[in-house]
Amino acid sequence: MDKALFEAGIATRKEVLGTDYVGRAFEENALTDEFQKIVTEYAWGAVWSRPDFPRKTRSMLNLAMLTALNRPKELRLHMRAAIRNGVTKQDFVEVFLQTLIYCGAPAANDSFRMAAEVWSEVEAEQANAKPE
Repeated sequence: MDKALFEAGIATRKEVLGTDYVGRAFEENALTDEFQKIVTEYAWGAVWSRPDFPRKTRSMLNLAMLTALNRPKELRLHMRAAIRNGVTKQDFVEVFLQTLIYCGAPAANDSFRMAAEVWSEVEAEQANAKPE
């Protein structure tokens, strides 16, 4: 394992997905331990941490790819990450309209529905976090 890539990956992963999520991922069980290390080093350290491509763009690509691959659990996670990375509601619309053409209406429809749920959840969390 490349310690520098892993450290960069864990930092980026926490910034994008949240510290709680990353902590839980590493606590899951021994079965996933090696998987988590590899994903952190390669996906988050070697790719997500590259400086020449903005995180917002990476997030939008993930939304499209996960829609195409029909990976709803991962898509929900990356929707929240996309919001953290500055992806707007209108950006979600544009991404999922693009998937409508290239991936089909059922895939885009599922993603639009999920996006509405995730945005509602995030907005409720933000409203509850504000001091009165």
